[in-house]
Amino acid sequence: MQKTTTYSSSKTYDLIITSMLIALVFVATMLLNIRLPIAANGGLVHLGTTMLFTAALLFGPKKGAIAGAVGMGLFDLVSGWTLWAPITIIARGLQGYLVGKIAWSGGRGGESLGFNILAAALSIPVMVAIYYIGEAIIFSSWIIPAASIPGNLVQNAVGLALAIPVVAALKKTPYFRN
Repeated sequence: MQKTTTYSSSKTYDLIITSMLIALVFVATMLLNIRLPIAANGGLVHLGTTMLFTAALLFGPKKGAIAGAVGMGLFDLVSGWTLWAPITIIARGLQGYLVGKIAWSGGRGGESLGFNILAAALSIPVMVAIYYIGEAIIFSSWIIPAASIPGNLVQNAVGLALAIPVVAALKKTPYFRN
């Protein structure tokens, strides 16, 4: 008896979209990142946050979480920030999930500009707190991680400022119109 495996086209399509979002977050993180001299750990400001917000707002919580966690976690693994990968996976996965969950709540589907901004804004303290706790554990200090907070806030503010107009423009394309 021959066993065959069939994949529905929607599952294949879903896998392709998720993989592309992971790649976009990874490339945006890798492409332009600025190491901050103010933090003990160096800290980074990068465009990966823009893509995380964009993915979560366009495709919802599941894809937002996966794109953020895997895309930025992979960046950490291949670019010398290996120690940070577990923290990044948790922080960015949760951030992507929260953005998507809030923006897609009540059947909004990421269509509400106000909820999109609120979703991204509410995710920022969560991301900052997770990195702060992770750094406190790594450095055995509750003071040293405070130096990373300004960079994290700048990174998220830039991500929010860039993602919102990008998402608004993409939502007007035939692909995202219902």
